[in-house]
Amino acid sequence: MSHSLPSASPWLSVLIPVHNVKDYLRECLDSVLAQADAGVEVLMVDDCSTDGSDELVRSLVTAHAGGPVRVRGLFHEQNQGLSGARNTMLQEARGEYVWFLDSDDYLMPGAIPRLRQIVQGHAPALVLCDFFMLRERTKLKHRLRGELHRRTFAGPERQLLRDPSPLIRGLFEAGQMHSWSKIARRSVWGEQVRFPVGRYFEDMATTPLLALLAESSWYEPEVWVAYRQRAGSILSTPNMTKAEHLAHALANLRDAALAAPLDDAARFAWAHFAARNFIGASRMADKAQPEGCADRVAMFRQAFEEASPIPLRELDRAYKRRGWFMRAMRLRYWLRRAEDQRSAATA
Repeated sequence: MSHSLPSASPWLSVLIPVHNVKDYLRECLDSVLAQADAGVEVLMVDDCSTDGSDELVRSLVTAHAGGPVRVRGLFHEQNQGLSGARNTMLQEARGEYVWFLDSDDYLMPGAIPRLRQIVQGHAPALVLCDFFMLRERTKLKHRLRGELHRRTFAGPERQLLRDPSPLIRGLFEAGQMHSWSKIARRSVWGEQVRFPVGRYFEDMATTPLLALLAESSWYEPEVWVAYRQRAGSILSTPNMTKAEHLAHALANLRDAALAAPLDDAARFAWAHFAARNFIGASRMADKAQPEGCADRVAMFRQAFEEASPIPLRELDRAYKRRGWFMRAMRLRYWLRRAEDQRSAATA
């Protein structure tokens, strides 16, 4: 069955946040325009760049004025961070679907035409795609890690899903929450789903909610995005602020998970991901500030319990049923550290 796309407005908005990426922005935009049809719009928001990226945005908009693809540029008067830039573009986008693309990354050839085929043929509310990690020099160890094709979903391929359980399960099992590998109807974002401004790991706060709100989904196991791996990534430079943000990334989504008709496997996948966040945040805090992390770990445990859709004892039993004894031991270790701090605080 073919689904027609509205002609009065774009069928797709590609949203590119810009901040100090002068060396990469042109390549990013060219990768979109090389394959975009007249029903695609590109929107860039410069978030107070200091390297000349803002002037490059202006020149690119001028260069493509009157072309088949409308290219628009917006400029923040004050720096709002990645979340703020994305939120601005969500408000300004006119496309039926929206696709975020970081300005130091680029689209692989054929990505947009294939997306259009899926949209016309099946009209999913959410589309997931794969990516590869772009490095200055790809070594054998990177190939062995599967960096040339990273899957973002552990579930059914190339079929329309209407049950949220396999979508949530596959999303959390893959653990790839980034927004640029998810293309959603703008109506799914609505007015209520927005990125948390001033927070790291902002995608974790929005992607699960999008999955719950999407009435249908489609996973295309093709590499559509080249993700540039640069020095100074979030996880390579740990600090206490990042640890706190990681620990609380899912904290406000538990009620939505409990309200959704999810099966036990989906709830377990969600809880296991929350456990990994708790452990990762605790280890990050321990590395960033070994002498002062004990009280934070206790706070992280509370955030973990607020994020998990199943009780901790039930999660522990589920680990044992699956034979995940090392994971159960690792979780108990950090829970025990949190409990020791809680006991010391009340003594």
